[in-house]
Amino acid sequence: MTGAVACVLALLFGLGSAFVPLLNAEAFAAASGAFALAVGAVAVLGLALGQSVGKLLLFEAGRRGHERIRTLQRVTASRWGLRVTHLPAGRRTGGLTVLASAALGLPPLAVVSVAAGSAGQPRSVFFVLCLTGRVLRFAAVAAPVAVASTGSLPLV
Repeated sequence: MTGAVACVLALLFGLGSAFVPLLNAEAFAAASGAFALAVGAVAVLGLALGQSVGKLLLFEAGRRGHERIRTLQRVTASRWGLRVTHLPAGRRTGGLTVLASAALGLPPLAVVSVAAGSAGQPRSVFFVLCLTGRVLRFAAVAAPVAVASTGSLPLV
């Protein structure tokens, strides 16, 4: 597989997995680790970019429908869910919440994306932190597969 094909496939898969939980982005990242380093790295970047664009669309939905979302939160959200939705609003916690969610998966990035949009977090801050966290997460998933398939981590 060439780097261009890997990038396009990963980008599309990442975009789809941002909305469809059955499309497991981590599994795709792990599989990309079995390819040559350049192809795997391009696939990880494409996957992270696709997911970040998808989460940016959720962010925009949160920004545009924030009153409806807040009403829904008051009616249906659990106490934990309400706490999570307030984290992206804080000056100190907003960026860290997005980065932690994107890199670690907790709190769930879909929830954080909508909450960050409704909290008025700047788009550029959200996108950069989301992309950074996703690249770190997918690279961490792909690296062990690369090591297992080559016997060492091909960094050079």
